[in-house]
Amino acid sequence: MSALPHRRLAGFYFFYFAYIGTFAPFFSLYLEAGGHDAVAIGTLMSLPSVTRIIAAHLWGWLADRSSRALHIVRVAGMAGLVCFLGVFVGTGFALLFVVLFAMTFFWSAALPLVEAATLTHLGDDTGRYGRIRLWGSVGFIVAVVGVGYALDAVSVKYLPWMIVGTMIGMLGFSWGIPERAPRHAATEHGIAQILRRPEAIALIVAAALMSAAHGPYYTFYSIYLVGHGYSKALTGWLWALGVFCEIAVFLWMPQLYRAFTLRQILLASFALAIVRFLLIGWAIDSFAMLLIAQTLHAATFGSFHAAAIGVVHRLFRGRHQARGQAIYGSLSFGVGGMLGGLASGYSWQHLGPALTYTWAAGCALAGLLLLWWKLRIPIEEKLVPASRSM
Repeated sequence: MSALPHRRLAGFYFFYFAYIGTFAPFFSLYLEAGGHDAVAIGTLMSLPSVTRIIAAHLWGWLADRSSRALHIVRVAGMAGLVCFLGVFVGTGFALLFVVLFAMTFFWSAALPLVEAATLTHLGDDTGRYGRIRLWGSVGFIVAVVGVGYALDAVSVKYLPWMIVGTMIGMLGFSWGIPERAPRHAATEHGIAQILRRPEAIALIVAAALMSAAHGPYYTFYSIYLVGHGYSKALTGWLWALGVFCEIAVFLWMPQLYRAFTLRQILLASFALAIVRFLLIGWAIDSFAMLLIAQTLHAATFGSFHAAAIGVVHRLFRGRHQARGQAIYGSLSFGVGGMLGGLASGYSWQHLGPALTYTWAAGCALAGLLLLWWKLRIPIEEKLVPASRSM
């Protein structure tokens, strides 16, 4: 892949995850400052997952039919930016529900279509995916640390302006990514036949369980930390620590692919997720335990995501690529994230943080058992990516 699309793809990932690093850790604080309770916060913060269920299928279907995935990302992204401007009108629940639903409906097109475009540009050299994707992690770190310090200095009411800035950056880089047709012919099987394969079912359900497990983390982790006396700046650094470790995994991914099968990587990721969420739930007052828990983000997101994307890329070939990524994202991150976000709001309010993170660990355990049972050959063989550097 030439350096030009690599840099533009990296730039898009940087700003996309800068947007995530601005929105996911801190928008719950914005909502709390607006007077919303835990149930309302859980509901509003689950909307990105809800719209991913609905919209991602539409965007993936349109992209596969038109072969203009990047054009769809640009148009939908502009619509999402315009919709988000409604947040400046007020902070009422009904208004924010409509604004966030509309904004995330359009922005849900971005990541699965760009993921498909990245893997199309890479062809068989998927081991290099991590080297591009790590720039998203860098963007997340820059945002989560910078915004954490900023919100210690200024009111949280300025957060929406920071989110708008990341959206503009995403749109700018999306305009420079070239379209490219898939290099592989589509599999002879249709989408429905692929989705009935045991390994496809196991991966999607397990990924949904992993997303559900992260529901309390993405929705209430910052509130949990601030409520226990940690500053917003330190909260930002704890989020960033997890992503630093994620970057290390992405850099190491070619070696990881050579040493272990995708199944082994996924099983280890789920096992470490169990440990991570139990530590967050029961050791919140121990800074040392929080540091350990955050380093495990390398597994619960980094290695898990890279291995899962590798499986999806091998299951959905050719003209099925964009739709396959969209289906995977909507059924796993969409359904799982929605259920995890909604359940965490009710659980947080009625059971408390420790038990909320305990059931999150239980979700990871269920995913581990499912993958152990059903994720088998042909996914098990090791991947040997090209050795040349980017």
